[in-house]
Amino acid sequence: MQISDFLFPKNKVAYIQFSDHLQTALEILEKTQYTAIPVIDGDGKYVFTLSEGDLLWKMKYTEGLGFQNLDSVKVHEIKCRTRNECVAIGADFEDMLELAADQNFVPVVDENQIFIGIIRRKDIIEYYTSTITD
Repeated sequence: MQISDFLFPKNKVAYIQFSDHLQTALEILEKTQYTAIPVIDGDGKYVFTLSEGDLLWKMKYTEGLGFQNLDSVKVHEIKCRTRNECVAIGADFEDMLELAADQNFVPVVDENQIFIGIIRRKDIIEYYTSTITD
């Protein structure tokens, strides 16, 4: 089994840019109904995963920041409370499984650290469930 067998490609994944505003991040999270989303820099490299909680903590601890002025803060100004690790496309499948145990999705990068997609924990569970029941 290879990581690429489970890759949900970048062109089908919602993600945000490191330079985007919080307003953009919130709108994408709301539209997709995701609870977390990959953040990509200007070179296409995975930077971190932004969660709803990260947004809420930023709003709570930034004086004067509310829903009406989320466009005044950039994504790169947010401190993430949890670090979601990425995995290289050529890494061992077991390494990815270890990450997936603690993350809803695992960001996947190529040999140049360019974000190429995600592996969804849901897909892994569905695969193993169908394998066990067949």
